[in-house]
Amino acid sequence: MSLWLLNHFSTFTLAVVTVGGTVAVAVAGSVLLRRRYPSLARGEHNDMVGVTLGMFGAIYGIILAFVIVTLWTQLDSTQTVVASEATDVALIARDAAAFPPPTRAEVDAALSGYVHSVVDHQWPRMRAGKPSYEANAGKLQAVYDVLQAYEPKTAREEVFYEEAVHHVNDIAAQRRARLTMAEQELPPLLQALAFGGAIVLIPLTFLYGMRKLRIQLLFVASVSALIGFSLLLVFVLDRPFAGELSVSPAPYREGALAQYWSP
Repeated sequence: MSLWLLNHFSTFTLAVVTVGGTVAVAVAGSVLLRRRYPSLARGEHNDMVGVTLGMFGAIYGIILAFVIVTLWTQLDSTQTVVASEATDVALIARDAAAFPPPTRAEVDAALSGYVHSVVDHQWPRMRAGKPSYEANAGKLQAVYDVLQAYEPKTAREEVFYEEAVHHVNDIAAQRRARLTMAEQELPPLLQALAFGGAIVLIPLTFLYGMRKLRIQLLFVASVSALIGFSLLLVFVLDRPFAGELSVSPAPYREGALAQYWSP
């Protein structure tokens, strides 16, 4: 369900629904509780409620900060892996310039097939949260086959051949890391802490009584908006290949790899 929402709605729409919905529910709950128990406006229990809010708020803030930093680090790591994989593919294309024209053409054909399979076939699978190791395994094997069939004739060719083999091995490792990252999501326990904590903390703000209704609603709305925005960050950062803030396949289309996308 979360993947479908991320892939079918903009971040702005999700922000309006998440933050706006959280604020609306919190304000409505505060008004209803105040009408049901008018004595809350006198703030007779504010000392106890304030201490409880402070304690829960500190614990919940630490949990949210940990979750958001972890997810942001995961997104940054995924972007690094993708960029490194694309860089290694580009380096093989440059190394192949030292090979005889027929071999170079075979290398280019194999690399072109690989980058197209990554962008056109693997990326939609990763966006849907269903990465497949077999989706382009044959395309990567084609690169191996070309290099394994080639025998360097000169010292210059041998140097670039060794570099190309090193890079293709790196591609295999980074491909596996990328597909593994596409399957990752926040553990259920942390999801329960992040979203369940909001269910506990926001209603506590209803109990903090203030004589003026507008001031109390401003207090409740501010706290719930901050929590709603934090939950939005958790939601959009949880899947590195889904949504508007997802990792882009652009590195596979740029630089030395742009030649494989020209019409």
